[in-house]
Amino acid sequence: MAKKEKMHLDVKWAIRQRLEYIEIMACYSGLVSRSDVAEAFGLSDAAATKDLKLYNDLAPGNLIYKHAVFGFVPADGFQGLFADLSPARVLPMMAKNLAVAGGPYDNESIYGLSMDSLPLPTRLPGVEVLAQVTRAIRGHTKLQVQYRSLTDRDSLQQRILEPHALINTGQRWHVRAYNEETYDFRDFVLSRFTEATCLDELAESSEQYDDDWVETITVKLSPHPKLDKNKQESLLFDYGSQGSHTNTIEIIVRRALIGYLLQRLMVDTSEDQSMNPNAHQLVLLNRDEIEPFAAWVFT
Repeated sequence: MAKKEKMHLDVKWAIRQRLEYIEIMACYSGLVSRSDVAEAFGLSDAAATKDLKLYNDLAPGNLIYKHAVFGFVPADGFQGLFADLSPARVLPMMAKNLAVAGGPYDNESIYGLSMDSLPLPTRLPGVEVLAQVTRAIRGHTKLQVQYRSLTDRDSLQQRILEPHALINTGQRWHVRAYNEETYDFRDFVLSRFTEATCLDELAESSEQYDDDWVETITVKLSPHPKLDKNKQESLLFDYGSQGSHTNTIEIIVRRALIGYLLQRLMVDTSEDQSMNPNAHQLVLLNRDEIEPFAAWVFT
């Protein structure tokens, strides 16, 4: 039996959850401390220390204690012995602010419900690239990357970014970062990073200077006017806006995310509302207010 499988059998589920969390933090934050474990699981400092000691007993040499940061950092040969460290597994956990994923039930539904999801292509980088990105975000440091752009410029040219957030659009992941080359904040598709190195140099920018990230705006939508009345009423009910005096669907969103929202909802963004109403069932009511922040999505 493989070493990792034997560990899963020997360690109780509740404890294994915490060991998985320790590995995920070490890999993607570059540091895991007693306070991290204690806060994530509501433990005392003594109990968290016990978990870290157990992990080091079961995976000797995987973590190294550094007095300067009062925590453990991954060793050069670090590998996941308890956790599935793949981005496909870890990113949804981060998005939902979960300490662990999965359970002792394998693929069996604990709610007795049959469910499935679309088999969409996986658009994610490798563990090494994602770990460098997340460490740069958490440590507020600069990130040197190679990025495959869809523009005419040299797509493999190195860039220096100052990332501060990850974005899940529902279709793919983006990195929100300050780009030193263009002197502005913009989004980078996470799966197009071919290389990434977290630098020792602290970032000069931060989230608070990214106006389109900090500021929100209300997107006002309505059923497409070319749909019949019954369909319009059904859509309002579908979006929880039935009974509204204005028949509008209002969504508060960061200005930086407006374009992704309109794409995901397949909103008719044409000026004359000429798109197929059966495919684009919603229209934008406050286009003049919204367009300056998402010009690329308008036709």
